[in-house]
Amino acid sequence: MDRAERDDLIEKFLGAWTAQDVDRVLDCYTDDLCYRDPNTRGAVEGRDAMRRYLTKLFAAWQMTWERREVFDLAGAEGVAFLWRATFRRPGSTQVVEADGMDLALLRGDRLARNDVYFDRAVLAPFM
Repeated sequence: MDRAERDDLIEKFLGAWTAQDVDRVLDCYTDDLCYRDPNTRGAVEGRDAMRRYLTKLFAAWQMTWERREVFDLAGAEGVAFLWRATFRRPGSTQVVEADGMDLALLRGDRLARNDVYFDRAVLAPFM
């Protein structure tokens, strides 16, 4: 995957997450995906498990995602990308911002593994 294709994939990926469209997000992943973030309490593995996770997540949060920087992984088909996100509970006017990073291993034009890192403490005002 060249740099332009990689950048297009990341824009498609973050756009799908911002739209909170479960099917669009799933289209960015392989069927045998492995996903982790600070809220998952372990790996979410496979398309069906990811669909369930996204459905619950998108019902609980309104989020936006903006790419900041992208770094290719040396010796592997993958990227690390920094982002800024906003989080809001449906019906609330309170918004918090967070900076974080995704580490993604790619297979073809999709993410096979996605590990998300951010300081979950920024969500404390909502808990």
